[in-house]
Amino acid sequence: MIYLIRHGEPAASWGAHPNPGLSELGTRQAFAAAEVLARAGAKWAVTSPLARSRETCAQFEKLMETHARIESGVGEIVTPSGLDDRAAWLHGIMAGGWSQTDEKLQAWRRSVLAAVEKMPEETAVFSHFIAINVIVGLLTDDDRVVAFKPGHASISRLVRVGGQLRLKELGSEAATVVT
Repeated sequence: MIYLIRHGEPAASWGAHPNPGLSELGTRQAFAAAEVLARAGAKWAVTSPLARSRETCAQFEKLMETHARIESGVGEIVTPSGLDDRAAWLHGIMAGGWSQTDEKLQAWRRSVLAAVEKMPEETAVFSHFIAINVIVGLLTDDDRVVAFKPGHASISRLVRVGGQLRLKELGSEAATVVT
């Protein structure tokens, strides 16, 4: 089993801060997720390099007395340089499908799944809304950028069948607003 965990609630919105950490609620969500992962048998941790994922992962690291590997391949969606309004750009991307995006974003999409496919069993992957959607979409042949709305600190589960990753269970969903 590989576990995909969306980071806990951030202290600032994606449009307002390029790399926020967690809010107080986000820290509590991270702790609750760490307990679920420990009971489920997760042994290893991989995290996006961004603060909100690293801080979510930190609760698992403390509980399991382990250290996560930082993996940029499960990081946030690649944002074009020179944008005046990142949130508006993301809203536009989220409203469509991957086939409508440029080759750079499509290559990033393929690289996210490739990074997760290399991970050993019982790995907890601390990542982001769009990156998790990338994996879900590719594994379910869904071209939509938003295939589902993982809530903060939600845990989705993947299994290997015949050496191929398959979606076993989606994590909890929430109404996510990107501002």
